[in-house]
Amino acid sequence: MKKNDIVRLEIEDLNNLGFGVARIDGKAVFVSGAVTGDTVEAQLIKVNASYAVAIVKKLLVRSSLRTEGRCPYPACTACAYKNIEYAHELKTKQGNVRASFRKAGLSEIEVLPVLSTGQTCGYRNKAQYPIGKDAKGNYVFGFYAPKSHTVKEAAACPLQPKIFAEILELLRVFFKENDLSVYDEKTGKGLLRHIYLRRAEKNGEVLLTLVINGSGLPCEEALVSRVCAAFPSVVGILINENREDTNVILSDTYRTLWGQNYMTDELSGVTLRIAPSAFYQVNHDGAELLYGEAKALAGLRKTDLLLDLYCGTGAIGLSMAKDVREVIGIEIVADAIECAKQNAALSGIENASFFVGDAADAEKILENAEKARGEAIRPDVIVLDPPRKGCDAKLLSFVASLSPRTIVYVSCGPDTLARDVAILAPLGYTTDKVQPVDMFPGTGHVESVVCLTRGLDN
Repeated sequence: MKKNDIVRLEIEDLNNLGFGVARIDGKAVFVSGAVTGDTVEAQLIKVNASYAVAIVKKLLVRSSLRTEGRCPYPACTACAYKNIEYAHELKTKQGNVRASFRKAGLSEIEVLPVLSTGQTCGYRNKAQYPIGKDAKGNYVFGFYAPKSHTVKEAAACPLQPKIFAEILELLRVFFKENDLSVYDEKTGKGLLRHIYLRRAEKNGEVLLTLVINGSGLPCEEALVSRVCAAFPSVVGILINENREDTNVILSDTYRTLWGQNYMTDELSGVTLRIAPSAFYQVNHDGAELLYGEAKALAGLRKTDLLLDLYCGTGAIGLSMAKDVREVIGIEIVADAIECAKQNAALSGIENASFFVGDAADAEKILENAEKARGEAIRPDVIVLDPPRKGCDAKLLSFVASLSPRTIVYVSCGPDTLARDVAILAPLGYTTDKVQPVDMFPGTGHVESVVCLTRGLDN
């Protein structure tokens, strides 16, 4: 094989990036635009010693799994599985989780069928749209084209609630009327960078944040008036000031133009106040499904002390608070901890306390808490919900040293989950099954939850 060769390929599988997988003489070929069951004529665009990459030039045999109706934006590559039927997407995600555990040497662990709410459109409660202009000078809200920072239109992305597209259309007209400039990465000039929207599922509250390269807009009062008149569900309009030459969307500098600097939602029976910077699961109903599964696996008792690491705004721990004696949460984002404390108060939960700090430093944080309380903290159940990179070995060793009855591990990264489960095994904590939950239909991402229990001799 060499670059630019035209080859005939039968697609055997689909990976989590949305590439069809074929083989030539045993070497994997990852094919953009192909799905399981396709036969394609493809051009090789990259060839190295271990794999090749190709693009479809001609679809020779159409797979029975292929569908074209899930997205109106064919150029967008954000959704890895938008070209296949949803039932096959779930099977593919189960296979991806199984492959991660097999790679970690844990092939004996059963990967259960993926749980899903069945909702594949309009499920996201959060969206961040880069702002650009097309060749005709029209404002564009959507996504970056692959390997570029050219913004392509996707304002009506089917994963977002309809109100997001409606707000964007109002803003598109407003920006044009006021001739507002768009940020240019090359020059560092221009005002508008991103539009950031969040929506509460239970009451429909919406937070609108404009990310700008400056301290303010020249037409702030008019903007507030226009948005509020058209969308009564908008409870807060904010400015995020980001003057840095960076790919990071949000800075730490917020200013409230009007209304609240938070929205309120209800999740798993808990009232949550959510600041713009605070982590919150993007799929409300999927999160209730996931947290319900985590709670069931935990096997909670009224006498339990539950330690919630990476607690965010406290959603998981607070959803379990009524079934345990006490909840202690640790989170590095200070705003999220303030929200967690408010959330406990809003929900009438009095047996939860929260501490600011990196979960990786949980040992030191708990030592300080023990000094303040005058008693040892020995959790019966520990909940881990780390970012995609997972937990470091030091934290896992400390968690095991606390000898909890169970460890419930919620993960958005199957590879790091499998790695950490393998690390915990020699420390005395094992599991026999993993439950994937589809929080992100259409995309290559999948959440998973496992319950690890302590062996009798530990």
